[in-house]
Amino acid sequence: MVKGTPTTLKAKTLEMTVHLHKYVHGRSFKKRAPHAIKAIRQLVTKTLKTQDVRLDTKVNQYVWSHGIRNVPVRIRVRCERKPTEDEDNEGFFTLVKLVPVESFANLQSKKIE
Repeated sequence: MVKGTPTTLKAKTLEMTVHLHKYVHGRSFKKRAPHAIKAIRQLVTKTLKTQDVRLDTKVNQYVWSHGIRNVPVRIRVRCERKPTEDEDNEGFFTLVKLVPVESFANLQSKKIE
């Protein structure tokens, strides 16, 4: 059995900082914000091992707050892995929410119980 398959996963909450600048560095101006959204999805998929990643509207608004070209350097997000509500689908999905912070100094990724 492959490590991290849906049968071994449990509900989990993780709070982390995503450094968006390294994902959009060198990207053409008109593709920066869409690529930042895709980078958040890819990072959450890799970290929490779920294919279904749902972004809260506030995350989208924060990334797009300065336009398509000027993406914020960092974003603090809370990722909640939950079981799906469908009876026929037994997998998990991840909900990504924005965590407003004053400063990103000395912040670490942490589990939320």
